Amino acid sequence: MRYFSYILALLAGAALSFEGAIYGELGKTIGQLETSFYNFVMGSIILGLLWIFFGKGKLSYAVQAPKWSLLGGVLGVVYLTSIVISIPFVGVGITMVAIIIGQLVMSMVIEHFGWLGSPKARINKERVFAVISMIIALILIN
Repeated sequence: MRYFSYILALLAGAALSFEGAIYGELGKTIGQLETSFYNFVMGSIILGLLWIFFGKGKLSYAVQAPKWSLLGGVLGVVYLTSIVISIPFVGVGITMVAIIIGQLVMSMVIEHFGWLGSPKARINKERVFAVISMIIALILIN
């Protein structure tokens, strides 16, 4: 299952690059905020259908969840809209590498302190080297 998860994550990353390129172009035609809105409307329709037929949880329990755990929707809007705005100016590659750097840095901070229920994993020299390597990649790709 672990290797399947790696493959699934790689496919998600590839899909994100396609999505970013597509939405960057769509944003030029219909507008950047409109493109993000379109994404969430279509996603809501598709997920709504999947939920109706295959959902096993209880969406009504969202009111009982910790309030901070509901911020994911807000962060998703920030994430996608940032991609839609950035790609036409700097390109897919630079945008994606910058996103990965941001993800690496923040995930290291979250794990270092064990925030949001995450298991603790100290920041070490290997992790810092990984971030520095990604920053070098960003400079070289530019």
